[in-house]
Amino acid sequence: MAPINLKQLLAFREVMLTGSVSEAARNLHRTQPAVSAQIASLEEKVELKLFARRDGRLHPLPEAQYLLAEATEILDRLNNVQRTLASVRNLESGTIHIIAMPGPSVFLLPDLISRFVDGREDIHVSLITRSSFQAQQLLSAQRYDIGLIDMNPGEAPASSLMDHDILDYRCLCAVPASDPLADLKAVTAKHLDGKPVATLYEDHPTCRQIRAIFDKQDLTLKRRFESQYFIPLMTFVERQQAYAIVDPLSVESYRLYRGDRAGVVFRPFVPAVDFAVSLVTPSHRPLSNLAKTFIAYLKDALQGLQAASDRQTAAGD
Repeated sequence: MAPINLKQLLAFREVMLTGSVSEAARNLHRTQPAVSAQIASLEEKVELKLFARRDGRLHPLPEAQYLLAEATEILDRLNNVQRTLASVRNLESGTIHIIAMPGPSVFLLPDLISRFVDGREDIHVSLITRSSFQAQQLLSAQRYDIGLIDMNPGEAPASSLMDHDILDYRCLCAVPASDPLADLKAVTAKHLDGKPVATLYEDHPTCRQIRAIFDKQDLTLKRRFESQYFIPLMTFVERQQAYAIVDPLSVESYRLYRGDRAGVVFRPFVPAVDFAVSLVTPSHRPLSNLAKTFIAYLKDALQGLQAASDRQTAAGD
């Protein structure tokens, strides 16, 4: 038996709803003979009489009532599919899976995600926080659309399972707003000689660079506090218990968190402490248009922070 086609179902439903072939033809923008032909061919395919023809009109039989319910469900489902695909095409619905290192996951990424989905109520976003090492492992399994991780500056990505888009930053020095160092255009390692400093854990690339700078200048690096990521260090700076050398992403996160209540100012640090982040995508899983659009939006935002940091660093040179 040949399958029923959509034109037949549309013609049938319209005749059932209007009670008239001529009115159904007008609603469907077809000729009356064309609608009558669709009804006849539908009856032939289902091998059932659906209408009794009396006085030049079609009168539905009980079988037609059953088919009407089925046809309505099918056509409504197709309409829903069309609307869903239109929403996907217009970037109004879909899901984005993100995995990121802890620092940006707290304030920066939620802020950027919120701006991206504003007015798009059918977009679902999953934001998972893991260490950069763990994030790379999960991204290698092709389970996420995008990852944001930190890297050793100058490090060449090795895995063929992930694509990297690396952004390089220069760290800034976090100084209590009331501290004399806040009046400087730039803070040097000599300014921090023997003073309490808050850093990330000892093996982090930024901490290694800071230690190398102090050692090269024969200065004393007094590491009073350490943390897994930068945001907790700001508390010690606010309370005038330490200085910290932090990346621009954390600077923006802090500003989002504290707003006008910020008790910390940021100055270029000399010599430069480099910080590199990578936007990572799976190499062997195609991304949706929505995910691609979000990635482009995120990269643009991160490049904006990079440019602002470069301007501030240049002003302190």
